[in-house]
Amino acid sequence: MTIAADHETYDAVERELGVLLRRARALSVGMMREVHQGLDPAAYGLLLGLYERAPVRPSDLAAYFGVGKATMSRQLRALEDLGLVERRADPCDGRAHLLALTGEGRRRMDAVRVARRESFYALLDTWPEEDVRTLATMLGRFNRLAQENGTPVRPRPAGGEERSGSAHTGAVNGTHA
Repeated sequence: MTIAADHETYDAVERELGVLLRRARALSVGMMREVHQGLDPAAYGLLLGLYERAPVRPSDLAAYFGVGKATMSRQLRALEDLGLVERRADPCDGRAHLLALTGEGRRRMDAVRVARRESFYALLDTWPEEDVRTLATMLGRFNRLAQENGTPVRPRPAGGEERSGSAHTGAVNGTHA
């Protein structure tokens, strides 16, 4: 592959990811309002994380999302105040606690998950199922790669020198849609 083609390919990936992230954010904002009108956008991502991983320690949730414990604590307090999240004693460690959705939090997230699934069905309805499966596989692969490479993106060497070894990797900051 020529250097120019290489740049065009990576520029296209960056451009399309940017569009995807903006659309995912817009979708998340709409879904977030369905959960609770007073919900902060970042808190919606936390609810999704809790929905998929609970019960979980706050420090583990903070590490997963790459935020500090103080930020996590603030956002969790807001979710607790809304009656969507609760703390439970950790049966393995009496000094710690675990987070989980309340019954109301789970009920609201279940409803949003159904609405999200329906919107994806409508959006991808014309695609062959194999294409949808391939998209899911590739996005999962990309997300795992981004999570494994949580270091800042390093610029390519000056002059467009070719990389050795595996494909160029780096951290990607985005929302959990």
